[in-house]
Amino acid sequence: MTTSSLGWGILGTGLIATLFTADLQAVGLRVAAVGSRTVDRAQAFAAEHEIPAAHGSWQELVDDPSVDVVYVATPHPAHVAAALMALEAGKHVLVEKAFTMTAVEAEAIVRLAEERGLVALEAMWTRFLPHMLEIHAAIEAGEIGDPQVLIAEHCQALPTDPAHRLNAPELGGGALLDLGVYPISFAVDLFGPPEQIDARAVFTETGVDGRVSGTLVHAGGRHSLFTAALNIPGVNGATILGTGGSIVIDPTWYTATGYTVRDRDQQVVRRSQPAVSGRGMQFQAFELERLVREGRIAGDRMPPAQSVQIMAVLDAIRDTIGLRYPGEGGPTGR
Repeated sequence: MTTSSLGWGILGTGLIATLFTADLQAVGLRVAAVGSRTVDRAQAFAAEHEIPAAHGSWQELVDDPSVDVVYVATPHPAHVAAALMALEAGKHVLVEKAFTMTAVEAEAIVRLAEERGLVALEAMWTRFLPHMLEIHAAIEAGEIGDPQVLIAEHCQALPTDPAHRLNAPELGGGALLDLGVYPISFAVDLFGPPEQIDARAVFTETGVDGRVSGTLVHAGGRHSLFTAALNIPGVNGATILGTGGSIVIDPTWYTATGYTVRDRDQQVVRRSQPAVSGRGMQFQAFELERLVREGRIAGDRMPPAQSVQIMAVLDAIRDTIGLRYPGEGGPTGR
């Protein structure tokens, strides 16, 4: 259990906000306020989680003097407006992934955060989980030689209601931005931004990508193979292949889990199963608070510039598969 002098403001009252708030409170981080578009939703969320203040608008939340950090938990299309509003009010931001809808929007957030000397961190919580930190250390120590290939999936059987945000183009629905961002972020984390991209998708009746798969080619010929789907269940494992062995991450690889290191002969070298309390979303909050304490606006695990790079990869994949959202011009899906 830890304590925090920073006050967190929760912007949005959906499922992800509920999960994040629970993990913050479980480790003693201070949730000071919640904001929603309606005061009724904000008050209900505040009552459920025993949060001191409830605001019926985003502006009221970011103007609350008890709030130092704003967690943006809205659907994707609202991320940029909410994050910029918070930064303009002098608040640090933790923005749910996908960070924005486009790289241009991501650049706007990062630029304003830099101008104001504030932290703008993408809430890619997987990056900060203990098993992922251990895996990076294992790779840096040469346990599998030179890593060459990443194979990762994120497939789920999610709600099929056409009005659900995952199936609604106007809300940034589809497999790529909600699910595919995980393996793609992992690929950029391991190998840097890709030099070549190939992707294919199958679209739903509502015009969003129900399934998307592809290959990213990185510097030195390294490959990342990814699949994301919102209408079929998956094992959700991930494997890193190196010249001297492999690391196999247990299902579900992007949550708190374990992994196995194998040698060139596929013999088990070691197993690890780091203990994590709760879901594990508190680690990204720890990172943001660490940066604030140290007077920094960027860290090594999820630097803002890399969030922009990841959005650029998602943009390129959308171009490749022909995915357009309302207001972007051209057909939605194909």
